Amino acid sequence: MKKTFSIISIFTLLIFSILSINSCGSREDTVSCFPNNPINVSLNLNLPAYNNLNYDNGWIYVNEQQSGTRGLIVVRVGNSFKAYDRNAPHICPDNNTTLEVKDNIAIVCPKDNTRWILRNGQPESGSKTSLPPKTYPFNYDTATKVLNIYY
Repeated sequence: MKKTFSIISIFTLLIFSILSINSCGSREDTVSCFPNNPINVSLNLNLPAYNNLNYDNGWIYVNEQQSGTRGLIVVRVGNSFKAYDRNAPHICPDNNTTLEVKDNIAIVCPKDNTRWILRNGQPESGSKTSLPPKTYPFNYDTATKVLNIYY
């Protein structure tokens, strides 16, 4: 009887430990409470609204349907692009965790002023996290100048 009780107790403790670790742990690229919404955006860079993306270091906010829960920050980096989610990757979403571009060089979380470099998403010195903003894959057709961002 004592042995059975010990085995059941250890088994129960093991199950709760595993559940706690999995529910509170973070994924590799964001905190565990990061919203995981489908992304499917098509931007025609011939249109005036997206003109900034025709120039190196040009950036825009994208707040269209299927652009995540808070939208995207898209920046031109040479002949390529970066598409960042506007949800802060290091803290759970609330009213003050929508990422913003500051001074055309940094991405900032208004809640705690954590900063990342706009061109590459790397944390700036003194940042409170090593997690970069979540990025999404894209395809760019140079002939039609259409940028497709998806996840």
